[in-house]
Amino acid sequence: MTGKADISLARAYDGPDGRPGARLLVDRVWPRGRRKEDLRLDDWIRDVAPGTALRKWFGHDPAKWAEFRDRYRAELDANRDAVERCLAWCRKGPVVLIYGAKDRVHNQAVVLRDHLQEALVLEKSA
Repeated sequence: MTGKADISLARAYDGPDGRPGARLLVDRVWPRGRRKEDLRLDDWIRDVAPGTALRKWFGHDPAKWAEFRDRYRAELDANRDAVERCLAWCRKGPVVLIYGAKDRVHNQAVVLRDHLQEALVLEKSA
C-alpha cells in the first residue's frame, strides 16, 4: 500500500467511465455543452478551483506550469474550507476529480489531487 488516497482524474467531456468513487467537479465554471445528468456528479466544489485571475494568467500554457502549481498551491493553503470539503469526500472512499481542461497533464485537477493526497498522508502520520 502506498499510503496515497484513491483519487483519480477525469475530463468532463469524456463522460463517466465506470470508475468507482464520488465524482467531484473541481472547476470554477461549468463545462460548456455538458448537461448535469451527463456528468453524474456527487458534488461541485467550485471554490476549490483556481481564482479567476490565476486561471486567466495561466491560460493552460505549459510554459507557465511550474509557476501555476506554486501559485495554485498557495491559493489552496489559504482556502481551507473548500479543501476540507474535498478531503471529507476523500476520507469516505475513492474520489474522481472532474475537470474541463483539454490538457490532461497541465491542469488544476492534477495539482489539487497531489495537494489532497499530501494532506491525507499528513493526517495519517499525525
